[in-house]
Amino acid sequence: MLVFWFSALAIGAVTRAAVSVIQEVRRQFQADPGILKGTSKPDYGRAVDIVTIGALKEMVAPGLLAVGMPIAVGLVFKLFHVGGEAVAAFLMVGTIGGILLATMLNNGGGAWDNAKKFIETGEYGGKGSPAHKAGVVGDTVGDPFKDTAGPSLHVLIKLLSTVTLVLAPLFV
Repeated sequence: MLVFWFSALAIGAVTRAAVSVIQEVRRQFQADPGILKGTSKPDYGRAVDIVTIGALKEMVAPGLLAVGMPIAVGLVFKLFHVGGEAVAAFLMVGTIGGILLATMLNNGGGAWDNAKKFIETGEYGGKGSPAHKAGVVGDTVGDPFKDTAGPSLHVLIKLLSTVTLVLAPLFV
């Protein structure tokens, strides 16, 4: 379940950051109508700040989950004298599940992105067609899959293995 919780938190983080950026863009458009007319420049730095601060803040919970779960599993099962075996099993299952889910998210997200691009070349009615509208929806879902959740699972796997291997003597 850790792999799925981690992915859900990562996708949620992207969603919240995107909403914050949209709100900032709308605020800037209202505060300075010259942006839409092309007579003044938007404050790009503010959008970058929102994304950077949001990314750091939003990844605290997934980071704690990735670091804390191997420790919790190892210490709890140490009470039953199988802490080392339990945390090793946790690492193996987390790695297997993480690789499979990351592959699915990366490939699925890329496929949805490419489907929209393919439709935009004129296939299935081209831009403005019902197929294109569906492709845009698929691309909207696929981008966080291939750009955030999939790659972040590789980080999760590395964190799990590092924490498990460094703290293994504590669990035996």
